[in-house]
Amino acid sequence: MKKLLFAVLCIGGFLSSCATISKDSEPTAAIELNRIDAHTYSNTNEIHTIHLHLDLDVNFENHTIYGVARHEMNPHTCDTAVFDIKGLAINRVTLGKGKEKATEYIIGENNELLGQSLAVKIAENTKYINIYYQTTENTEALDWLKPSLTAGKKYPYMYTQGQAILTRSWIPLQDTPMNRISYSADVKVPAELMAIMSASNPKKKSENGKYHFEMRQRIPAYLIALAVGDMEYTSLGENCGVYSEPKLVEACVYEFSDLPKMIAAAESIYGEYRWDQYDLVILPYSFPFGGMENPRLTFANPTIIAGDRSMTSVVAHELAHSWSGNLVTNATWNDFWLNEGFTVYFENRIMEKLYGKESADILALIEFQDLEAELVRMKESDHPEDSQLKLQLDERAPDDGMTDIAYIKGAFFLRTLEAAVGREKFDTFLKGYFDAHAFKTITTEDFITYLNKELLEPKSVAFNTNEWIYETGLPENCVTLTSDRLDKMKALSNRVNEGENIFTGSFANSQRGDFTSQEWQTFIRGLDQSIPNEMMNKIDAQFKFSTEGNPALKSDWFYLAIKSGNKKLRPEAAAYLNKIGRRWYIESIYQACKDSEDPDDLAWGKTVFAEAQKNYHFVSKSTIEDILYE
Repeated sequence: MKKLLFAVLCIGGFLSSCATISKDSEPTAAIELNRIDAHTYSNTNEIHTIHLHLDLDVNFENHTIYGVARHEMNPHTCDTAVFDIKGLAINRVTLGKGKEKATEYIIGENNELLGQSLAVKIAENTKYINIYYQTTENTEALDWLKPSLTAGKKYPYMYTQGQAILTRSWIPLQDTPMNRISYSADVKVPAELMAIMSASNPKKKSENGKYHFEMRQRIPAYLIALAVGDMEYTSLGENCGVYSEPKLVEACVYEFSDLPKMIAAAESIYGEYRWDQYDLVILPYSFPFGGMENPRLTFANPTIIAGDRSMTSVVAHELAHSWSGNLVTNATWNDFWLNEGFTVYFENRIMEKLYGKESADILALIEFQDLEAELVRMKESDHPEDSQLKLQLDERAPDDGMTDIAYIKGAFFLRTLEAAVGREKFDTFLKGYFDAHAFKTITTEDFITYLNKELLEPKSVAFNTNEWIYETGLPENCVTLTSDRLDKMKALSNRVNEGENIFTGSFANSQRGDFTSQEWQTFIRGLDQSIPNEMMNKIDAQFKFSTEGNPALKSDWFYLAIKSGNKKLRPEAAAYLNKIGRRWYIESIYQACKDSEDPDDLAWGKTVFAEAQKNYHFVSKSTIEDILYE
């Protein structure tokens, strides 16, 4: 970067927080985006953080975190360090440790997607940069919840969600996965609450609300996470357990009892778990994802507590991220499939080892149904190129790439590779891949080079790698899976579609518990969208999908209700949308309202969202706003 001249004015409304600046200074040129990662302003190629220490005071009365981000920088010859911020108030910036000295800084123009650059004036020997700041009502990563939105209904709750580029909205830092850092933190919260992070964690509440955290392994910024609430810890094994509100302890112990077996299964396939401890925290329903792979502490939505362990593949997925994503990380968000494709593949291998190939294949086939629907939608979208594994998301939100392409197409690419070379050789290759790139970030091109050198060329295997990665759609050599159990459910759907009354004969007394969640999903997805209301209501009365089904079944069922014009189920659908904030489960329902030819459906969706949005995290809320009001 060219030498940065410091301006008289701080752009973006933070004039009062500027350090003293000489009147002779000249205006600065705009900060350019990083040449490798277009979603960051940081100049990590010149100077980067190696360790971050956070001093945080979490204030529930005014929904504000008051903090100091103390950056330890690598040796460098720069006169400027550039950080990313979004929705933060910067109070002052100092240099040094112990005896700190104020320095000049410039806050760049605001970009709706990326936020602002924070350019700090330093010297060539500057090792420590301290940024004093506070969050604001525009901080997108934080979700402050009233007691009524928690399981216990007594205490408030707060959690962060940083992926992809929201960590910059609660910590001023170089927000790019290219730069891995260690971190520590001292956090003050109300004494009745517990604080936990993606780091070493307490097992009991402190008496004074003060907590200290250490994450010695280096991680990308999006994996720094914090949750504060009325929690207690329950051990599930030697190095694993679950944090939850007291009311959920019993359900969690039952649901996640196989966690030690999952860890053992994962290690038996791809080697040692390298993060010391693996815990879960069950967050409130507003959490926008099924799970988030924050190292040492997976953040999870309570929708995975199904009561029958049918949703535990989410845990297997987040555990698998301890190798793919956390250990080996996508260098940019254009390479997102390197995180998720590998993880879905590994997740399925864990499930196969624990529960058998039939069960694992059923899970994979349900995912493949999602992929097929995504490919159809994407082909007709404004960005059909998004069905490539390698993405082009410059000037677009990284969330645009968080689709079934990265997850499922990526996994089936690896499945097809496995079929081409054999499982034993492929496992040896992947174990070597994780070892060779441990605690590093890589690009798609890095992976292709490694794949050719370490697997395809030595084994003399011809494979259409470029077609899978750089072309749209699904290549013809994609492996296929079958399941007799799912085929029977498709046949049952077809009988309904053909007008047959299925509630006679051997099926007359069937109950929802007679089939797995995945089998019922296949049945629901196989029903025509022209299904008569009378038949749909009869099915619902028999199997109680709208009232007693798990959240995954309800999502598919309410989607079908809107598509088929069944308005009788609206009260149950509205209750569901007001309770569940998990984006994947709710966006299809709102999308059905948007796409409906009946304008009353869109009006209903907007009415429901007007009330429900207060229960959603920013991630889900902004997605639904885009759907309903684009």
